[in-house]
Amino acid sequence: MDNPALELHENDLHNPSSKAQPKQTHLYPHEIVERKPSWSLLKMFLVCLLACLITTAIGVLILSLVYVGHFSPKPGQDSADRDPAPSTSAPAGNKVDARFGFLNHLGKSKVHEFQGGAIQWARFRKDPDNYDSDEEIKFGASLNSQQSRMTAGTLRIKSKGLRAPHWHFNANEHGFLLQGTAWIGIVDEGGETVTTYNVTAGQVIFFPKNTLHWVKNVGDEDCLFFLFFTTHDELQTLDVDDAFFSTPEDIAARSLKPQKGVDFIRTFRRPREDQAVNLPANLVELVQNASYLQSPDEQVWKYFYDLKGSKEFLYSGGIIQWARYRKNGIGLNNNEKVFSDSLNQHADSLTLGTLRIYSNGLRQPHFHFNAHEMGYVISGCGKIGITGTNPTTDFEVGVGDVFFFPIGTQHYIKSTCDEDLYMILAFSTGNQLQTLDMDDYFHATADHILAQLFLKKQEEFKQIPKFQDDQAVNLP
Repeated sequence: MDNPALELHENDLHNPSSKAQPKQTHLYPHEIVERKPSWSLLKMFLVCLLACLITTAIGVLILSLVYVGHFSPKPGQDSADRDPAPSTSAPAGNKVDARFGFLNHLGKSKVHEFQGGAIQWARFRKDPDNYDSDEEIKFGASLNSQQSRMTAGTLRIKSKGLRAPHWHFNANEHGFLLQGTAWIGIVDEGGETVTTYNVTAGQVIFFPKNTLHWVKNVGDEDCLFFLFFTTHDELQTLDVDDAFFSTPEDIAARSLKPQKGVDFIRTFRRPREDQAVNLPANLVELVQNASYLQSPDEQVWKYFYDLKGSKEFLYSGGIIQWARYRKNGIGLNNNEKVFSDSLNQHADSLTLGTLRIYSNGLRQPHFHFNAHEMGYVISGCGKIGITGTNPTTDFEVGVGDVFFFPIGTQHYIKSTCDEDLYMILAFSTGNQLQTLDMDDYFHATADHILAQLFLKKQEEFKQIPKFQDDQAVNLP
């Protein structure tokens, strides 16, 4: 114990030389009487010391009880409401394969059902209990730890179903329509401009952060979207019905000023089921006259891109098409320039593209200087290999799988089925994507540097040919 008083006392007891007087014979009784006060002082000192120790112990006990009472969860308190953020790592002792840091079997994940459709997610969650497997935990933690600005999901809307008007606080949204026909609505700042347009399979939609928008299925078959959101944290969304029912009745009445005032507001009843993807059983009774207007192109193309109708970049092993920003609009028509500028004007927007790899074709090893990459397999099957700071990982992918390549990580994709491997890709940049392929960096490196590095004679590197045609996607 760091108590100077105690240390002094111990020294006094154990050090024979510490002020000890030689033993003397007392000749006079009054001398003995005079020594009694010194023993009384010693006893008083010991009693005070003991009292201090007891008081200190009681104080420490009280502080401990206060700490435990303040920081321990209250009865019935959910773990999500506690201050410390839960760990997103897999449970100890249950090692997860490294490939799940880059792979998510989205097609096999939990389906969130609604009246009008369904949603599936490949995303980060703060609470591990919100995941369905350790593999999903590893993938979500990878997105978050790499600061990927990536969340992905599929949205299925039944015929006549509606993804309710809503907005996202912390992300832009990019979507690719895989199937069906939908009518899109976007409300600009102030509500003075409402942009509406139709979208069909193979086309792209774009909703900037905090922009109110809706998606209505206007076809006879289900609509199926693949969606990208530009956040690696939990997506924060507010639907219009939730905002309305959270507003006091008198405030809503004064804002909307309906006939009969607050009495009209009180006629609204909140359904038990979540209306995020809505399809009322009595829709025919509710809606008698629906029109699906198309806004002028100069408005529409700020939020829309005809990816399937865009230029095809042809390679011996496949095809790439882009929905992206191009500096000075090089290679773009007037409408495409509108979209290009819109992407570049909004922070944290994405570059999208489709990649088709013919059977046995290869998207050769490459990496991106300025973007993470996420992809979704629409059809076919393939093999992916990743080389980064950890040992090389390779794995198979098929329809419904999501894959993720962190920025600077070298990766390749090979088509391994008889049919084409077809994917939608997103890159976390609204500027021009910067990429370097393996054959390009080999040809760009001086042959004497390669000779020294690989311990091979300099002339041997002349055996690596340089082709006139780009070999980014090639066949043997």
